Amino acid sequence: MSDYKTILVHVDAGKTTPARLDIAVELAGVFGAHLACLYAVKTEPVPSAAVEAREMLLEAQRRARDESARVARRAYDECLRRTGFDKAEWRASAADPLEAVVLHARYADLVVIGQDNPEWPSGVDKDFERSVPIAVGRPVLVVPYAFERRPVGRRVLVAWNASREAARAVSDALPLLKRATHVDVVAFEPARSGAAHGEEPGADIALYLARHGVKVTVSRVDAPDLDVGNQLLSRAFDLSADLIVMGAWGHSRLRELILGGVTRTLLESMTVPVLMAH
Repeated sequence: MSDYKTILVHVDAGKTTPARLDIAVELAGVFGAHLACLYAVKTEPVPSAAVEAREMLLEAQRRARDESARVARRAYDECLRRTGFDKAEWRASAADPLEAVVLHARYADLVVIGQDNPEWPSGVDKDFERSVPIAVGRPVLVVPYAFERRPVGRRVLVAWNASREAARAVSDALPLLKRATHVDVVAFEPARSGAAHGEEPGADIALYLARHGVKVTVSRVDAPDLDVGNQLLSRAFDLSADLIVMGAWGHSRLRELILGGVTRTLLESMTVPVLMAH
C-alpha cells in the first residue's frame, strides 16, 4: 500500500474521543492525509407508551443526542485549534454506527476507532470495535481507552502466524512500517500454525519487509502454557512497542460475530494501539 491519503476517525460520545482525535491528527500530519471525522452513535428505541409520554421521551432523546454531538464537535474543534491541522472535515450520520463507518470507510485508506470501555458509555454497541475490523475491508487502528500516550509507529510489533489475515495486516501497515525506527516480527507458537511458516518462522515475511526498506528483527515465542493473546501483550511490553500489527481473525454473519481468541484478548486488554486487518 502507498501512503494513507484519507484517514477516517470515528467520533462518539465517549470520554476517549480527544485522545483518538489526537492520534488521527498525528497520523494525518505524518502522511499529509485528509482527515474525515465521523460522528455516529446509536439511537435507543423508545418503548411503547401513550402518545404524550412517547413524544416526551423522543424529545428528551433528541436533546441528549444533540448535546452529545455538541460535546464531540467541541473536542474536534479544540483538537484542530490546538494542533493547527487544517485538512479535516466534520461528518455526522444518523445511521447505525457500524453501518455508517462501513460506508464511509469505502473511501478511506485507514480507519481509526476506540476500544470499548464498559465504564464510559460511548453511544455504540459493546461489540462495535470487534465488528469494525471484520466488516470494513480496510486497516483499522484501535486506540485503547487507557495507555501511555506516545507517538504511534516508531517501535512496532508485528504478530506473525503466516495467515492470510496477518499478511494483509502487514501489507496494509506498510506506510507505518516504512517510517518505524524498528519493527519486531514475532512468530508466536509457530508449530500451531502448520507448515505455512516455512523452514524458519518469520524469515520470509522479514525478507519481504526488508525489500521495502523496513528495519526488521525476527524472533519466535514458544510458551505453550500461556495463551497467545497474553504472550503478545507481554512481548509488546518487553519491547516497549507503541503499535501492534496483527490480523483480525473471525467472521461476521448478520451481525453475529465470532472472533478468534487472540483478537478477542487484544481488544479486551490492549495497552497500545493495535492495527488490525481482516
